[in-house]
Amino acid sequence: MANESRPCPCDIGDRFDYGGRGQEVQVEHIKAYVCKPPASTEKAVIVIHDIFGWELPNTRYIADMLTTNGYIAICPDFFVGQEAWKPSNDWAIFKDWLKTREASKIDKEVAVVLKYLREQCGAKEIGVIGFCWGGAAVQHLMLKNPHMKTGVSLYGVIRYFESRSNLLHPTFFIFAEKDDHVPLEEVTLLEQKLKQNCKVDYEVKIYPGQTHGFVHRKREDINPQDKPFIEEARKDMINWLNKYL
Repeated sequence: MANESRPCPCDIGDRFDYGGRGQEVQVEHIKAYVCKPPASTEKAVIVIHDIFGWELPNTRYIADMLTTNGYIAICPDFFVGQEAWKPSNDWAIFKDWLKTREASKIDKEVAVVLKYLREQCGAKEIGVIGFCWGGAAVQHLMLKNPHMKTGVSLYGVIRYFESRSNLLHPTFFIFAEKDDHVPLEEVTLLEQKLKQNCKVDYEVKIYPGQTHGFVHRKREDINPQDKPFIEEARKDMINWLNKYL
């Protein structure tokens, strides 16, 4: 388990020098980053950020990657104006900070975003991906929200939902072998419960030698030993979305 003085290992990692190809929009009470492919499409993916918020260049990089694969991508501010976590913050206050930003309390914002995607973007098939905090939010949505077709949870904090495993939609879980925040025994328990209770398609995959955040917080060019796993996980994510959207 993570050290209590550092309850989450979500260090900024490799902060991408990336400006983003999309635009910021106002969706009712929520700000959001939106990127659309050149060709018209009825398929969209909601991207749920980690504790560093919707403006993190790394997350926008992934949203744009989805767009290059033919999807409308939207990354809303699920903290709704509250400050994102900063690497310089005192980890001693993290738990109190998190209490006002629960991953299971985003249903109102998700409903607003779904309406926007349908009415303003012409989306008919909608999926969701999320990282860390956002990965936990994906699991929440896959357990509760009937309006999405599929989800990809990347190193989501699964212990928040350990009592529930009857997913409504096909879900792909990406985990890192050396993730101090999501121990492998928790992943094993999740697999056992899914096998017992889940009636839809799912997959749980552990990527060897990787640490928390590897899919969006490591750069291939400065982490050559991790490059094949970063690329594999991103490809797996896209393939899963392609299969179910």
